[in-house]
Formats: sequence, structure tokens, C-alpha cells
Amino acid sequence: MKYFIKTFGCQQNWADSERIAAAFKARGMKPARSYKTADYIVINTCMVRKSAENSAYGLVNNLSKFKDQNPKIKMKIILTGCMVGLAYQDKTGKYLARLKKILPAVDEFMPISEVGFDFAPLRQNNISAWVPITNGCNNFCTYCVVPYTRGREISRAYEEIVKECQDLKKQGYKNITLLGQNVNSYGSDLILNSKVKSPPFAKTTENEQNSKVQIKNQKLIDNKKIQPVYVKHLGKFRIPTLFPYLLDEVAKMGFEKIDFISSNPWDFSNELIEVIAKNANISRTLHLPVQSGDNDVLKRMNRWYTCDEYLDLVANLKLKIKNLKLTTDIIVGFCGETDEEFNNTVKLCKAVGFNWAYVAMYSPRPFSVATKTMKDNIPYTVKKNRWQVLENLINQPQLKKTKKKKDK
Repeated sequence: MKYFIKTFGCQQNWADSERIAAAFKARGMKPARSYKTADYIVINTCMVRKSAENSAYGLVNNLSKFKDQNPKIKMKIILTGCMVGLAYQDKTGKYLARLKKILPAVDEFMPISEVGFDFAPLRQNNISAWVPITNGCNNFCTYCVVPYTRGREISRAYEEIVKECQDLKKQGYKNITLLGQNVNSYGSDLILNSKVKSPPFAKTTENEQNSKVQIKNQKLIDNKKIQPVYVKHLGKFRIPTLFPYLLDEVAKMGFEKIDFISSNPWDFSNELIEVIAKNANISRTLHLPVQSGDNDVLKRMNRWYTCDEYLDLVANLKLKIKNLKLTTDIIVGFCGETDEEFNNTVKLCKAVGFNWAYVAMYSPRPFSVATKTMKDNIPYTVKKNRWQVLENLINQPQLKKTKKKKDK
């Protein structure tokens, strides 16, 4: 028996596909070189953009035609990933019913949650490895479907992540990327008592609560009790995180390079900056999504920072971390975005000097607040033009630099 996995979307989806492959291997199955020779075809879907969703629909339709043209071939089509996650998060059952209606060729709709961490991921790369540390998101940006596809944020056990990284080091892996929808808030759900003070190495004196942290059913940092880092949000210390501890511990294992993705600007703590600065093997290319350079647009997006706060964070990062490079995500043509608001994004990009930007044209996503309460009223031609402006400003110059280096 053979299987074939097609993955759409982000690194988290690719990491999920590695776990799916491990589950098939445990059942004695082997990977097929092509879907044409596979008994099981798994499509790991993405819904962040409409284009990714359409790609999954197109693939299922092509597979359906292939099955019709080759009736002797028995293959099972399994859909998983964000589309199925959304279907099972929808308690009304309407979205799942819709998927079954428009994709009759799919034999099984499998929530990715059914694929646990019982087996080591079947990695295709023996140098670099993705290590998921959280799944889901609690932030509910108005344009985003992720909280509805993956659910609320759940952190993996601290010791489980540490052991996986230690095993990867023993196996000869050189590079590690820690994955989560927002790695900065890793561990907040593991903390039973939310009233805790900052860790000893934190310089802030504003947070003076005295309770000690308790961690659910796990040993943490050689059985020592610690105080989580508390991030100030909306004027109060309200986001507890263990990520600086975790990142520091992984950095000390001796990997050549450690990355993490993705980070929200509003909970990027000073303690996290200190950990990055003191560990030379943590990547100096940081991904820090800004989404927009206009305060009114950020409010409509439910992004919890202002442009000035973002620029202050960038300035602090550049001050503390030498040779820093920044990449970002930007959405153009979000609901109601005016020319002036877009021009403010251009100004911010010039001020930061991003080394790369993943620019997307806004598209409505099911169940998101923007889809329910706002109008997608920016014409496609305007979105495309704004996309091109940022592409020319940020990415094209970087591509030219890369080309010159290769030519030399």
C-alpha cells in the first residue's frame, strides 16, 4: 500500500504532513512518487487566502476525473488541514455539509487533530527540522480564519518539545525552526495561576504580583519552579509566556541555527530580545508581521499595536541585535483602505527597511469578523496596483541584490 501527500500553505501545514507520513509509515505503508500510483491521497489544505482554497478544490476535481478515467484504479482521497478544521469547528455542521456537496470525490474528511505526536515526524530533510510548539490562535484578527480552522491556542508540553529537539541534535540535525501561529505566547495555557511576577532576569519593576507559576502535568527546566515572562498588553501585564525560556534552552543545545515563526509585535517581550541577542545561533532574520502601516487600518484588523509602537519595537530590536534583518507580512486592499492609509504603509516600510515582505491582496475568509461586518470594497485593480508598489519597493531590490551576488 502506498500514500501520496499534497501540502498547501505554511510551514505548520508542512510539519503536519510530516506527522501524517509518520502515521502511514507506522501502518507499513510507503510513499508513492505520484498520485497515480497511490492507494491513499491526502490533501493538506490551507485557507489563509482564497487562492490556496481554490488550489485544493482544483486538485480534488482533477483527481476525480483521473478516477473516472481509470475505473480499475482504487484510490482513497482524504482531505485534511485548515478546510476540514473549519468544518469541524463549525458546530452547525453547515460547512462540512457544503464541503461534502461540492467535493463528492473526497472519501474522508480528517481533522488534523486526529494525527497526534505518537510517532516521530517522517522528515524529508536531514539537516533542518520543523518543531511545532503550539497549535491554534487566540488573537482573532478580523481578516484571519486561523482561529476558526485550528481553534484556540494549545501549547505542547515543555519537556516534550525539549526532548524532540534533543533527539534531533543526536540525529545530526543542524537547524531547527520552532513553529506556532504565535510562538511569543507559548505556554500561556500551561500556566494555571495567571498572577505571576516577571522572571529574575527581567528588568521591569512594574509587575509586582507574588504568586508562583504552576505547570500542568510536566517537569519544567530541571524541575525548577520559574516565573513566566509577563508581557504588557493594553496597559496591563496580561500575557504570560514561557517562550524566552524555551528558546534559550534550545539555543544551548548546540544547533548551528535556530529560527522561530511567527511572532506578533504586541507580545514580543524585552526578555525575548535579550535571549536572541545573547545566543549567536538564533537567526538574525526575524519575521515580524506588520499587516498595515496605518493606525486606523490596524484597528479595523484588530491588531493590538500602533505604528509608533511597531517602530519602537523595531528600533529596540536593531539596537540590541547586531546584523538584524526583518521580514514581514502585509495585506493590501483591506476593507475600506484609502489611498492615504496605503501611503502610510509605504512610509512605514521605508522607515523599517524590510529585507522581504510577503504581500497579499485581501480576500474575505469564512467566519472571520471582517467578512461578517465589513465590506470588501477595494477593487481588484487597486489591490493589484498596491501590491505592485510594495513588491517594487521591498522585494524587487532584494532580488536584484541576490542576482548580483550570484553573477559575481
